[in-house]
Amino acid sequence: MAKLASLEEPLLNGDSKVQNNSDPSKTKGNNYSIAGVFSILTFSWISPIITLGNEKTLEHEDLPLLATDDSAYGVFPTFRNKLESECGSVRNVTTLKLVKVLFLSTWQGILLSGLFALLYTCASYVGPFLIEIFVQYLNGEQKFKNEGYVLAMAFVAAKLVECLSQRHWMFRFQQVGVRMQSKLVAMIYAKGLTLSCQSKEVRSTGEIINLMTVDAERIGEFCWYMHDPWMCVLQVALALLILYRSVGVASIAALAATVIVMLLNFPVSSLQEKFQGKVMEFKDKRMKATSEILKNIRILKLQAWEMKFLSKIIQLRKTEEIWLKKFLASTAIIKFLFHNAPTFIAVVTFGACALIGIPLESGKVLSALATFRILQMPIYGLPDTISMIAQTKVSLERIASFLRLEELQTDVVEKLPWGSSDKAIELVDGYFSWDLSSPNTTLKNINLTIFHGMRVAVCGTVGSGKSSLLSCIIGEVPKISGTLKICGTKAYVSQSPWIQGGKIEDNILFGKEMDRGKYKKVLEACSLTKDLEILPFGDQTIIGEKGINLSGGQKQRVQIARALYQDADVYLFDDPFSAVDAHTGSHLFKECMLGLLKSKTVIYITHQVEFLPDADLILVMREGSITQSGKYNDILKTGTDLMELVGAHREALSSIKSLERKPTFKISSTSEEDPNSLSDFELEKNVENTNDQIDKSNDTVEPQGQLVQEEEREKGRVGFKVYWKYITTAYGVGSSIFTFARAFLAAIAGYKTATVLFNKMHLSVFRAPISFFDATPSGRILNRASTDQSTLDMYIADILWAVTLNLVTLFGNIFVMSQAAWQVFIVLIPVMAACIWYQRYYSASARELARLVGTCQAPVIQHFSETISGSTTIRSFEQESRFNDINMKMIDRYSQPKLYSATAIEWLNFRLDILSTLTFACCLVFLISFPSSMTAPGIAGLAVTYGLNLNAVQTKVIWFSCNLENKIISVERMLQYTSLPSEAPLVIKDNQPDYSWPSFGEVHIRDLQVQYAPHLPIVLRGLTCTFTAGAKTGIVGRTGSGKSTLVQTLFRLIEPVAGQILIDSINISFIGIHDLRSRLSIIPQDPTMFEGTIRTNLDPLEEYTDEQIWEALYMCQLGDEVRKKEGKLDSVVTENGENWSMGQRQLVCLGRVLLKKSKILVLDEATASVDTATDNIIQQTVKQHFSECTVITIAHRITSILDSDMVLFLNQGLIEEYDSPKKLLKNKSSSLAQLVEEYTRRSNSGFGN
Repeated sequence: MAKLASLEEPLLNGDSKVQNNSDPSKTKGNNYSIAGVFSILTFSWISPIITLGNEKTLEHEDLPLLATDDSAYGVFPTFRNKLESECGSVRNVTTLKLVKVLFLSTWQGILLSGLFALLYTCASYVGPFLIEIFVQYLNGEQKFKNEGYVLAMAFVAAKLVECLSQRHWMFRFQQVGVRMQSKLVAMIYAKGLTLSCQSKEVRSTGEIINLMTVDAERIGEFCWYMHDPWMCVLQVALALLILYRSVGVASIAALAATVIVMLLNFPVSSLQEKFQGKVMEFKDKRMKATSEILKNIRILKLQAWEMKFLSKIIQLRKTEEIWLKKFLASTAIIKFLFHNAPTFIAVVTFGACALIGIPLESGKVLSALATFRILQMPIYGLPDTISMIAQTKVSLERIASFLRLEELQTDVVEKLPWGSSDKAIELVDGYFSWDLSSPNTTLKNINLTIFHGMRVAVCGTVGSGKSSLLSCIIGEVPKISGTLKICGTKAYVSQSPWIQGGKIEDNILFGKEMDRGKYKKVLEACSLTKDLEILPFGDQTIIGEKGINLSGGQKQRVQIARALYQDADVYLFDDPFSAVDAHTGSHLFKECMLGLLKSKTVIYITHQVEFLPDADLILVMREGSITQSGKYNDILKTGTDLMELVGAHREALSSIKSLERKPTFKISSTSEEDPNSLSDFELEKNVENTNDQIDKSNDTVEPQGQLVQEEEREKGRVGFKVYWKYITTAYGVGSSIFTFARAFLAAIAGYKTATVLFNKMHLSVFRAPISFFDATPSGRILNRASTDQSTLDMYIADILWAVTLNLVTLFGNIFVMSQAAWQVFIVLIPVMAACIWYQRYYSASARELARLVGTCQAPVIQHFSETISGSTTIRSFEQESRFNDINMKMIDRYSQPKLYSATAIEWLNFRLDILSTLTFACCLVFLISFPSSMTAPGIAGLAVTYGLNLNAVQTKVIWFSCNLENKIISVERMLQYTSLPSEAPLVIKDNQPDYSWPSFGEVHIRDLQVQYAPHLPIVLRGLTCTFTAGAKTGIVGRTGSGKSTLVQTLFRLIEPVAGQILIDSINISFIGIHDLRSRLSIIPQDPTMFEGTIRTNLDPLEEYTDEQIWEALYMCQLGDEVRKKEGKLDSVVTENGENWSMGQRQLVCLGRVLLKKSKILVLDEATASVDTATDNIIQQTVKQHFSECTVITIAHRITSILDSDMVLFLNQGLIEEYDSPKKLLKNKSSSLAQLVEEYTRRSNSGFGN
């Protein structure tokens, strides 16, 4: 425990997100570590859970804690230290060293399970050895008194030792497996937190998730097979000894036959390894594509591209299937070879006896048969073992190569303790590059000194290196040369907000203790107080994945609040004001920058020139270097770069003034009002809840539920319906008596069924309404597409066949035994009844444990993909250890049901073994007690031969049927997603609009009412207005007034409750949604690019020629940029378009619209993330190329609205004003006039004055 203390203290400061306190110091709740010898021997320590499972549905809270040695807390730190001391650093890890450290860190468990395996092997050969003597005894050759009973006792004792050792061997290796998996997942997670930018380009999140779910699990499962190679040798040696005693020299023939059968195996299994590698490779590609699509599903639906992307996934699956088919076929061939092995060996051996002339007596033959029977196990197990070794090798190599990936340089930043220097940041001759191999450096010759308490603004055009400068200060950009020192702690606010799923409060506290006073101040400064009042559960509201139920502005403000609450010394803001409206922006600047942070060092990037005058130092950037620095007025006089930006801004301002008759403003009273007077909550993103589960702490039953619910798991028995659906989906493939045909058909039927379900589920998910994605974390969908799909592909069909086969064998055995001694039935019937009762008793708990395993894996994946996307933020707040800690808690939450599920099976098997041993003992007693006149000794011997095998077959039946029930839960989970509610039809054949529609572009809205879910308030409360054809309309309103909702309703992402929207007098609710969405254009708020090329990003449906694409690129000012790149139109775009700047991505979105040339164009805050100069490019392009079109703009920047012909001012879902900007500005009391006044006042004077 001592060595863990250092790990616990700083970490376990009560993170409320993880309920399971797997803190190793609290093991008192663990039954295993306090159980007595007898309890451990008979697995009685797990009985309380099984009993509880029979009384109620097991919940996670009912499970006892893990012992220290089984928890990630207990095993990971030692594992990491061993790995580092073995390899120097994780970067030098090789597959061999990884295996060595894994072995060394779990050697006790491995050794113990090996000991049990040895005992089991020896005990299993006592039976065949004694059979010959037993048959001789029945023939009347009695060597001493009561020999029969002594023999019977020897048989039964050996059987008991065999049962006990087998059960504990199985339990031990599963325990070792869970430990290995925990270590590896924790290791992969810790590595993920330190990956450099290049490494992230090499490995996508989807691929790393596969390492965690598939590869780590496979290595855990390998413990099953770990002892097989040496056991195989031992079993063959023992078998040959017994055979030599029975059939003499002919045993050499048996050895030869065994060797031949084993050798046949190798060519097939090497093929199998190759196929396995290919299946994994294509699975990775598919998972990568799926996770990218789920991330951007909103854009895909708006552009009507989702079906194209679905076909891409189906195509990837088809390639994966080709290899899957080959893999399954090779498995079937191996099964065929080995099922017939005992028969083949028996024929060879007895044939040799006949040739040599060795007499075959019944005792000898039976002894030989019993031996072949046991020999079948190592031979039959060998192919599985070999293919498992192959698969595990592939998985270990994949994990080792991931651990070798480039990490962030740790020496980029020299951290100085607070107070040791008067300079907060000092950068001398800095050269930095995102890609060290490329000749162009990202930042060149950066010299910068910032003293404590300075406010520094960074500005420049799109792609000039502003964000890279901040990234380099927090140590994210690899350094080529130069020195960088930072004094004190730092807090960072990224450009695109990173929000964790979970409570808003947890997002703001971010691991710090709650201090109410400070918390309140921070909320007020970020004007979040009003928002939280409107949210259903205040700051306890659970945010969906990536902050889905918050508006862009809210996410950004929660992010700022998180930084403020940290109370750091140096603050870095990457353009945080672009996502909020003008009013909130000025409030944030005043309260945060000039208020709470006035004594701190602050560096902020901004595109809004009005925030520049208050800075103590302004840095102007161009092409990766600082071209100007100094105070606002000094720089304006000296250079041109800032002039350009300010010039563009002045132009915009003058356009406001030209609309105004009077150039001066009287300071109006409204600007002094409480900045929170209007709510900032964007209710529009509130989403339908799948079920209104009320927060437990809330006693009053409210109709509102949290957005993200606990993952559903079915309760009770797996419905017969699920099995039936699986079996009927399989192409009614009948069984066959031939093993080969059987194995082959099982594989084919299995994978066909898997594919049918795959297609059904994906179609259903892609056609689901957007509300489904808002309420469902993508981890749940990904989990079904990877883990559950694998189970369907590889296992279920196999297990179904195994159950049938073993059942037939079991009844065959019982039949043979009853032929010899019918009295067996007297015992058999109650024993069978007891077996069935035990199985029923056990399966209630087992099922829930298996389901818990399913639901506890998703949070691990979810948390991991969240961490990867927010790794920059996590590192800049220096919170890696806390996140590693949360991850370990989640791994333990997953290990608990997994380990207890494995134990429960052993609990059941142990009890069934004892019962079948009882049957066997009774059979022996009957044979000995009743005179031999009743049965021929040969038949009696045969009965014993079959009886020896009884418990093995019975265990197999139980094991496979329990396994089937656990695995079929994967089918159940996939079926949940095959019948999701679907959006309106894509195309309605009888009601397709004309090809040229809309030819004018007039939008007519009548009494429109919209709500997000039946139990949520109405967001748009009866709007009526007309956007005239060809007019430019600007939509303004505070955050949460319903602007985005209006756009979503226009695209039918949300269907109206009442009222209608007509476009060119066609009611949009009556036509197919693809017909509608493909005729409208939108530049969305978050600029999105997909992995692929520039071409596939602009034209995924392949509808345009290269000339048209180039034309569009030049129109949106990206032509030259793309021409410079090697691949031109085929130049690469990485995951999420990471290798293009935010502004460039926005221009690509503009390019898409220019290609589409629709009559109606919607700009949803389209210029939030670009500087004023680029904003002007976009505005000019739209003016020039969409002069004939209806343009609807939602904007935060006042200037982009004032060009419009009409302005629609929304307030809380109602139209407050709708008129031309000229008229509205004349009326000083209009809301628009007040907003503009505040903007110009702020721009002219700054804030400090």
